[in-house]
Amino acid sequence: MVVQQHRGRSGALAVAAAVVGAMVTGCSAAADASPGVDPAEAVRKASDVLARAGTSKARTSMEMASGGTRVTIRGEGVYDFAKRHGQLKVILPEDPSGADGHRPITELLVPGALYMKNRGAGVPADKWVRVDTTTLEDGNLVTGGATDPAAAAELLRGARKVTYVGEEELAGVPVTHYRGVSDLGLAARAASPQVRGALAAAAKGFARDAVPFDAYLDREGRLRKVRHQFSFTNQGRTVAVASTTLLYEFGAPVVVQLPPRKDIYAGKIKA
Repeated sequence: MVVQQHRGRSGALAVAAAVVGAMVTGCSAAADASPGVDPAEAVRKASDVLARAGTSKARTSMEMASGGTRVTIRGEGVYDFAKRHGQLKVILPEDPSGADGHRPITELLVPGALYMKNRGAGVPADKWVRVDTTTLEDGNLVTGGATDPAAAAELLRGARKVTYVGEEELAGVPVTHYRGVSDLGLAARAASPQVRGALAAAAKGFARDAVPFDAYLDREGRLRKVRHQFSFTNQGRTVAVASTTLLYEFGAPVVVQLPPRKDIYAGKIKA
């Protein structure tokens, strides 16, 4: 598969497909988040509130289930919601065969693109893989093994059937819990320009537009946690994916330096 293409369903899901394949074969202006406001309106504003908040640290978790096997990919890093870019270190699960685990993958997330280092699958250790997220059938909601935090928040612009669940505490922070379903097509049309292309690709690529979610907003309306439930078909099997994004330490410094062109791998990689 040529890196620049990534158009097929099995080929497009770069990090996620590698894990699934192993499973198959081996196995300021604060928004009011109180219960008195309209629940759908509260979560739809979450992305705008994050953009005003600026930056934060992020933890991600992507749980995949297929054929009775379940694996989890974890990530941790920082994100700038005003500039829509960030950096994550993604940890793949141990190989089902018992082989040594893959080195952590460094991911740079920028509008329209995903850069990965230590991608493996024949890519030289000192090279980066660049993926155009607007050509991915999932818009990088699943591909990188971690949903882009901006995309996770922007998905809530398509929120509907939202209900107020209750008041909770998350890592010592009081939050309001909402539950609903996001419409991919609606979210893509309402998304900010930097994220619109990727979400539009996802709206076309996923079999179903409806994405169930649980969202947790703090008292300033900032998104603290969101969990989306996706599903797609890979190698003839339906794969259920639960993607969770946690945001904390708002104001953390974020520096993203893209690799020079000479360090970007232009060869073929395995799916």
